[in-house]
Amino acid sequence: QSQRRGGPRADMAPEIAAAAGFVSSLLRTRGCVSEQQLQVFSGALREALAEHYKHHWFPEKPFKGSGYRCIRINHKMDPIISKAASQIGLSLPQLYQLLPSELTLWVDPYEVSYRIGEDGSICVLYEATATKPVSSYGMLTCKNQMMLGRTSPSKNYIMTVSS
Repeated sequence: QSQRRGGPRADMAPEIAAAAGFVSSLLRTRGCVSEQQLQVFSGALREALAEHYKHHWFPEKPFKGSGYRCIRINHKMDPIISKAASQIGLSLPQLYQLLPSELTLWVDPYEVSYRIGEDGSICVLYEATATKPVSSYGMLTCKNQMMLGRTSPSKNYIMTVSS
């Protein structure tokens, strides 16, 4: 059965563009890679991600396959990044110098987020609203578990105002 258009968005282009743009911007900040090389790298990375995610993209269940789509640099380079970098002649040692030694990038339908360092904060790069609210899936991802309790004070917090 072929994937049909319509209903929940089956197109992963905005998420992939956000992920590739982010990794490219990390390379750009070091100033060792030309703009033309960055464009080639970004295109190669978008292509590699689209191919890698082709059968692992579920807009109706955004967290399904999240681990498979996760891009990791954990003292070991993610093969998708190193493959795209080889297109512009960047070696593995150069990549380790240019990119953070600890990077996690989650590319999920409707959300792309990242964390630098094992204990770093999770930052959202791209967010779109799903046709159904994501909370309706009742899924508690590792990302959500880490963010629980950080957004508002506890319920027994009392603010007093004196005049």
